Amino acid sequence: MRPARVTPVLLAVHGSRDPRAARATRALVRAVAAARPGVDVRASYLDHTLPRPAQALSALEAAGHERVTLVPLLLTAAYHGRVDVPDAVRAARAAGLCLPVAVAGVLGPPAGGPVDDLLLAGLRRRLAEAGSGFDAVVLAAAGTRDAAARQTVVRAADALGASLGVPARVAYASAAAPTGSEAVARLLAAGAERVGVASYFLAPGLLYDTVVRSALDAGAVAAAQPLEGAAELAQLVLARADAADLPVLAAAAA
Repeated sequence: MRPARVTPVLLAVHGSRDPRAARATRALVRAVAAARPGVDVRASYLDHTLPRPAQALSALEAAGHERVTLVPLLLTAAYHGRVDVPDAVRAARAAGLCLPVAVAGVLGPPAGGPVDDLLLAGLRRRLAEAGSGFDAVVLAAAGTRDAAARQTVVRAADALGASLGVPARVAYASAAAPTGSEAVARLLAAGAERVGVASYFLAPGLLYDTVVRSALDAGAVAAAQPLEGAAELAQLVLARADAADLPVLAAAAA
């Protein structure tokens, strides 16, 4: 009797023209694979880079896998999570994919849900690598026009501040206020002396550079690197994969 194959994990990444982002994704793929030996872990990209999710799903089906779990590498359930990821699976179905696909939740907190301890641990790890002795923190994020998605970032900032025992504010690179400089200025005006910048980014790129530079120019003393291949992030990816509801998109194949 042939042994059952382990369900592969396909990461769905936003994609970027910045080569640093692709390197960060490869680092996370390696970290996830190392955290669960024997699992086929691959990356796909919603834009800018190949393979697209439909291509990667077809390749997994051709390799003989019986099902797959797709994990969006997104920190909010904004447009890319709500629209692009399901559309990518539907496109694969339209192209003939029969493989059952479970789509996991995004890595950030769901609407009204808690901030995962693994995510907080990864944020703290990167911040500690940047420095210590911070009496306030800015959580730097990409930004979105989606108000519900922004609220999840605010909750992440509040949870991070509470876990560190310091005041915390969000800052965005685009699409929403406050900027990095505005968030730092408010904390300094409230009495903070050493503001650290935590990174709500999975990979470096233009938006990360923009918000971090703004915060540092306004007086922040240090900025964390993106989460990239942090061990906590790899564990969070696997936790999301384990919690994915397979029948939802398996039924869509009918």
